Amino acid sequence: MHKAMMQMLTPWLIGAAVLAAAGWLAIQLHTVLTPFVAAGILAYILNPLVEKLCAHRVSRSAASMLVMLFALGLLAALMLIIVPMFINQFANLSEKLPGLINWIQSRLLPWINHTFSMQIELNLSYALGWVQEHTGSLKSALSKLMPTLMRQSGNVLVSITNIVLLPLLLYYFLLDWQRWIHSVQVMIPRRLLPVYRRIAGNMDRVLGEFLRGQITVMLIMGLIYGLGLMFTGLESGFAIGMVAGLLVFVPYLGAFTGLLLATLAAILQFGSWPGVIMVWAVFVVGQFLESFFITPKIVGDRIGLSPFWVIFALMAFAQLLGFVGMLLALPLAAICLVLLREGAGAYLNSDYYLQTTPSVGETKHESD
Repeated sequence: MHKAMMQMLTPWLIGAAVLAAAGWLAIQLHTVLTPFVAAGILAYILNPLVEKLCAHRVSRSAASMLVMLFALGLLAALMLIIVPMFINQFANLSEKLPGLINWIQSRLLPWINHTFSMQIELNLSYALGWVQEHTGSLKSALSKLMPTLMRQSGNVLVSITNIVLLPLLLYYFLLDWQRWIHSVQVMIPRRLLPVYRRIAGNMDRVLGEFLRGQITVMLIMGLIYGLGLMFTGLESGFAIGMVAGLLVFVPYLGAFTGLLLATLAAILQFGSWPGVIMVWAVFVVGQFLESFFITPKIVGDRIGLSPFWVIFALMAFAQLLGFVGMLLALPLAAICLVLLREGAGAYLNSDYYLQTTPSVGETKHESD
């Protein structure tokens, strides 16, 4: 009996040890793993495009190259649109800062004091004096910070290397994707193959629907926010809207970040309540459409990843693995969801759960 129990538990103990070792290595090598994880996630998302091209008699290598160039071209186009707009926006910020201070002092503070019966005042001379007084200490702090920044140049070099490696890794992930899947299936014991295929199929469905659906939602919301802010006449409104849309994968973070940036830009540009209210209206409408129509229609409630678990997964994995953890958070959360469903299903269908009366052996033991 003891020997049979050990034979049954040995594969699970080995699996747990392998998972623990893999987790320890991931924590130790999280900076090195960044381009590999990013390329792997992108390859998983883009692999259906490669399969469609292969179905039209395009070689696997050519299809992988075409899809890789398409994805990187799309990312480069977004960066070329968004980054210059933000640079111009921050350049205008320094020029319009005196106007913003004047708007706060002449309009915002009087409105707050009148509406809420408060007495808030902005002392410009005191603020300027404070800045002049602390200029020396600020320069001293910056001079002390520069050696630290120079020591961190190695991290900058690693980041540049990761960016250069990403296209190469993405191509090889796409090229060898089917071969790796087949290799994994070959290693599975034949008696467990049906169970593996069922669980892997459920994981693929959940991950595919969630990741590809989230990317679609991000692009749609970026266009809604970006075009809406452009129609209000807001400078760099498209860039702010795209950033808000790309952050939609974290619940409410995209809308909050975009609203904050757009409000600041609207105050600097319009300097009046009607312009600010138009910007706010764009985000109210966008959040309403995203919450009640776009996300339920594209991603769907059937996946079961609630905003609570999404936020928890992002924070927990980011704490453990840094940026790599943020990349892995949503895929691992979806995988854990599938495993929990499988475990719950096995438990609810087990004899231990379904048994309503003690067995004969248990009854005899109790009577003794």
